[in-house]
Formats: sequence, structure tokens, C-alpha cells
Amino acid sequence: MSASGVRRASAAIAVLAAAGLALLAIPLEHGTTDASAPVQVTAPVVAPPPPPPPAVPLAPQQIAERVIPTIVTITTRSAFGATAGTGIVLRPTDSAAVVLTNHHVIDGGLEISAKSMRDGTPYPAEVLGYDNSRDLAVLRLPGAAALPPAVLGSSQTARVGDPVTAIGNAEGGGVPQSAPGAVTKLGVTVLTRNSADGSRNELAGLIEVNADVRPGDSGGPLVNAFGEVIGVSSAGNAVERDTPSAPAPQSYAIPIDSAMGVVDQILAGRTSDSVHIGPTPQLGVSVRDHIDAQAGTPSGAQVVLVSVRSPAEGLGLLRGDVIVEFDGAAIRTAADLTLRMIARHPGDRVDVRWVDAAGAQRMGSMVLTEGPPR
Repeated sequence: MSASGVRRASAAIAVLAAAGLALLAIPLEHGTTDASAPVQVTAPVVAPPPPPPPAVPLAPQQIAERVIPTIVTITTRSAFGATAGTGIVLRPTDSAAVVLTNHHVIDGGLEISAKSMRDGTPYPAEVLGYDNSRDLAVLRLPGAAALPPAVLGSSQTARVGDPVTAIGNAEGGGVPQSAPGAVTKLGVTVLTRNSADGSRNELAGLIEVNADVRPGDSGGPLVNAFGEVIGVSSAGNAVERDTPSAPAPQSYAIPIDSAMGVVDQILAGRTSDSVHIGPTPQLGVSVRDHIDAQAGTPSGAQVVLVSVRSPAEGLGLLRGDVIVEFDGAAIRTAADLTLRMIARHPGDRVDVRWVDAAGAQRMGSMVLTEGPPR
């Protein structure tokens, strides 16, 4: 099959943010790069070792044949609807496959499932951990240990002008599609926007390519001419096909070397300021920075929404209340609260101090429940 033929066939705290560069999962919806945002450039069971790279670059069909069996489609159902993305199969562990994808693909997921791109076999998906600041998540697919792992290369070998191919679940149709292109920049920093909830995130050190990466390709592999994974597709400027005056394709991938550092940390169970391990704890509020009227600076996390039957509702938190302390730590911004939740787990008991609408100080204790990944 030709390259063109392949293309055709082929926690629980929401911090309100303004819109910025969007992401490439497709809410079964997708995102695009924000042209107004500045782009900065800065200089278990062990799988057998991958085979050595071929002596010569592969043809487009050979790349597809090498990569497609090692990826899965991912479908996430959330309160916002359904989102489709792609995942890269890594080494197996016990009777399951380990899969790498983007955090925004599984963000808010009440139900997450996967299908083999090789034969369409469905698998349930469990979230092992994630780093939303780097837009990465690691899943476990029980019963999928036989899925072949992707051949990983090194993003450090990438050079401007190198031919690359992005392969994934473009447009969320469940059919593997290939997007050839070339590396155009290295070490790029972009501002991304999640098209589901409008939240923004800055991603640094990315690989910029001119491949036509489409909505639904999020979390899929960017491979070199030998079919080795050098990046994880994450964001881009894709617009509807046949749009008049559409911009030239411009997409961004997270280097596989840095991505695997996060994977190793998650598999080792090491929580950090940005990496959460295991099920997501739920407080049950959406918050934003509360600005002190006199000082003009943030002075807490103001509640803008309280979920029904959540720990926050049970504690008595109301819209307009300002959380100023969480489990003994001062809270000055909404981000402070998010950071404190990263190391928490469902079942943890925490103390919360807040200021109500009348200006009175209040305090209470709650047990966090399990919620969707955030």
C-alpha cells in the first residue's frame, strides 16, 4: 500500500483557566495550536530487547507495518462526552500491557478503554499514573501482554530535516493513518489548550514537525525513518480538512527520552510535585485564584463549583468560599490546591480551612473519594 493509501485507510480539582494552544485528542473533539501564543526555541516481566534498526530507511508501507501493531486506540468517556486518542504499547508487566499516551486523552475519564490497532481486540484500561504538567499518562491493559511493544529510538538523535512519520487514530475513526513529514525545529516551547475544558499548559523541549497530525493522533508515536519512536504526538494546528486558507501543518511531539523518564517514575511508584500515582482523589470543587481586594494578590482558592454528593459538599463548602489551608499547608492560589492533591489518594483524610462569604473562618475534616484523572 502506498503512503497515501496508508493515510486514507489508515485530584478531581478543576482549576479554571483561560483558553490558549490546543491539543490533538478528538472529543469523538480536538484542539489546534494557538497562532497567537508565542513559540520559544531553546538550544515485572521484561520484554526482549528490540531488534536493531534496519541498515537502510524503511519505505512508508514498511514503517506502517512495523508501527501499527504496537499502538492502540484509546476512548475516554467523561462528563464532557467521549474523547478518542492513541497509545504506544511499551513493555508488558505480569499479564498486562503498559501503554503510554497523553494526559489530555484520559483527562476526566469516567471510563477508559483501548483497542489493538493490529486486530481490533478491546481491552479495559487502568490508569497507573500521570503527569498533567508534561501531558503524559501511563495505562495498564489487563490481558494484553501479548501486544508487541514499540521499538523505541532516542529523541537525542533527531535533527532538523530528518524525515518522520506520525501514526495514530486520526479523526477518531479507529483506522490507523500515517502522516509523513520532517523535523522543523527542536527544543520548542508552546502553550497548549485543552479543547474539552479550556485549561492551558506550557510544554517545553518539544519536537516540531510539519506532518499533518490530526485530532485523535494524540498520544501516538512520532517515528524516524527506521520506524523507531522518537516522540509522542501531543499538540498541533490541525483544522478541518478543506478549510480555506488552512495553515501549513505544524505539530509538536514530546521527546521519547523525557517521556520514558516519567514512565519509569510511574512504574516505580514514585510520586513527585507533578507525578500522581494510582487512582485520582476527589475533593469535589472547581476553584480559581481569589484576589485580595486591597493587596491585589492571590490569597486563596475560591470555590466556583461544588459537585453533588462530593466530600466538599459533605463538609459544607459553598460557592464563593475561599480555601486558605489544606492539610496544614497554606493555600494562596488554585495551583497550590492542585499541587497538594497530587500526593493524595482516595480514602485519605484531610483537614481544610476556609473563609465563608461572611468572612468567618471555618475548618473541617473530610475523606477524599475516588474521581476521574485530572
